[in-house]
Amino acid sequence: MTLATAAQAAYIVAALLFILSLAGLSKHETARSGVVLGICGMALALASTVALSADGGDVGTVTLLAAAMAIGAAIGLWRARIVEMTSMPELIAILHSFVGLAAVLVGWNGFLEVEGGGGTPGEVPLPGVHHAEVSIGVFIGALTFTGSVVAFLKLSARIGSRPMMLPGKNLLNLGALGAFALLTVFFVASPNLGLLVALTAVALVLGWHLVASIGGGDMPVVVSMLNSYSGWAAAASGFLLDNNLLIVTGALVGSSGAYLSYVMCQAMNRSFLSVIAGGFGIEAGSSGDTEQGEHREISATGTAELLKDAKSVVIVPGYGMAVAQAQYPVAELTRRLRDRDVEVRFGIHPVAGRLPGHMNVLLAEAKVPYDIVLELEEINDDFPGTSVVLVIGANDIVNPAAIEDPGSPIAGMPVLHVWEAENVIVFKRSMATGYAGVQNPLFFRPNSQMLFGDAKQRVEEIVAAL
Repeated sequence: MTLATAAQAAYIVAALLFILSLAGLSKHETARSGVVLGICGMALALASTVALSADGGDVGTVTLLAAAMAIGAAIGLWRARIVEMTSMPELIAILHSFVGLAAVLVGWNGFLEVEGGGGTPGEVPLPGVHHAEVSIGVFIGALTFTGSVVAFLKLSARIGSRPMMLPGKNLLNLGALGAFALLTVFFVASPNLGLLVALTAVALVLGWHLVASIGGGDMPVVVSMLNSYSGWAAAASGFLLDNNLLIVTGALVGSSGAYLSYVMCQAMNRSFLSVIAGGFGIEAGSSGDTEQGEHREISATGTAELLKDAKSVVIVPGYGMAVAQAQYPVAELTRRLRDRDVEVRFGIHPVAGRLPGHMNVLLAEAKVPYDIVLELEEINDDFPGTSVVLVIGANDIVNPAAIEDPGSPIAGMPVLHVWEAENVIVFKRSMATGYAGVQNPLFFRPNSQMLFGDAKQRVEEIVAAL
């Protein structure tokens, strides 16, 4: 068996490991084994690629490849060790941008090797197909790159989360797609550097505009969508590099990311096509920032008194809980209340936090029992019979404007009906709007009270009072 044949066999095994990894990640009980299988598949793929490069006898190529792997591994390990769980979504977004940028570089290299002096068009069996691959790969990669950068900036609060609404934004998106189609036709017919530069520029601008036009409330879907784009960008690179494993892996990432985006859109009552098209057909509604009355405040001691007399309690966690790292005192509060025979459950919104499953991971980390962590559709009908709801660091996912205000930017998004409970305590640092930039009428309801301050500290005070 030649080394090339062995490498292809290793690629097939790696692809199977990636498929098994996705299957393992579908359930929390098998998620750890899924991660391990994915790591093993990638290690096998990298080892096979290095072995193939070494078989060519080009010491310089192998040295560069080893240096690139060492630098990348060092940076990856460093970032993985220091990143907080609350920063995981923006880390994922910026990693997607790297995949997109890599696809652009691969596409440019594929063009320059043939047309820029590194080879001759006649050396390519199907030059038209090759140039189409270059065009598509560069377009998807550039769009993914700038789109992921904007998602990173929004998720890390470096720019505003509200959607950018340029006049005729939908026509701009359609025009950019039309320009891409025309440039691709001209590029395939007569490839030259000017057309490739123009095509890359159009894709970069379109990627920026697509994601900038989507509001913060839909950003979790955008991250999943960009994950899909990065997969298709990798698959396009695989065609250019004639690498079957890259094609298979990219297709796996692209298809699974697209399906996850679709599922999330269904959970948020959003149009899948409108989100992936940069909010096509959606115009900005009112932000709801007008004054809606006076809010009431409560202390940690007062909250503890309410909980002592409660028969049932529902805790709704959000991104604020993750930022304050309050999951451990929340778990302790849960244990204390259950020891008092108080029924305690958690209500988890599909996009609570910044990624699907964000809250579930935090609660599992704090040893909260799985059986009391319920999804939105499992808990929503129970709020009218609930004594106290504790909303810890959540905002948009408990906003009644999504149901009551058709002009709201989050109109139609499923929310947890916490306002139907007897008492609602909202843990927040201030009266600021949520990530979607929308005021929350819940704060002014007669059965709602605000508990201001750091969520971790306030929960610890409640536990002490109990």
